[in-house]
Amino acid sequence: MNSNEPLAYRMRPKTLEEYVGQEHVIGKDKILYRTIKADRLSSIILFGPPGCGKTSLARVISETTKYKFYKMNAVTSGVADIKKVVEETKNFMLNPTGKSILFIDEIHRFNKLQQDALLPFVENGTVILIGATTENPYFEVNKALISRSMVIKLEPLTEQHIHQVLKNALERKDGLGEYNIKIEDETLQKIAAISNGDVRTALNGLEVATLTTPIRRRWLYSFNR
Repeated sequence: MNSNEPLAYRMRPKTLEEYVGQEHVIGKDKILYRTIKADRLSSIILFGPPGCGKTSLARVISETTKYKFYKMNAVTSGVADIKKVVEETKNFMLNPTGKSILFIDEIHRFNKLQQDALLPFVENGTVILIGATTENPYFEVNKALISRSMVIKLEPLTEQHIHQVLKNALERKDGLGEYNIKIEDETLQKIAAISNGDVRTALNGLEVATLTTPIRRRWLYSFNR
């Protein structure tokens, strides 16, 4: 385990079976679940609040697909980065499939020129786009990209979902399992409740509580004390 990686990063799922929440779009009878499993994904834009699982879903896809997977953040990337992905995708020696999946986080931060640079390669299928945004894509993303993508709205996670993720984090060795923590279930429920549907906030809170509790006091006190 890399101790420098935050708990929220380490707990990101690698498979659809590990993914918690968003059953309305990723349930086993849903089209998105079936297309990911079959590795037949088309371009999608994931729209939802922070901590609802957009990046986690992209990671699941990266672990599932046979296509080369690229990730970039719209804040730090530009047209040159898009062109580099396209060039590598078209290079048979680097990518025999001739197709790649490009995940762009915060895609709403791409300006019109940058979004236009994506368009022809999304249109001809060279690039399968996965865009993630906290903003309404119908207002922030190029209409031409929208028309060539499936827009999927993700909801804030329920308290039950976050509670489940927290319990998983306490049990998994790549989470907090090595600490052998004893914690009241009521405390976990309170962490889930105050996170407002943001699983990253909940995991960060649990990690801080764990790492700041003396070793001799592995029992974490309830938040209401």
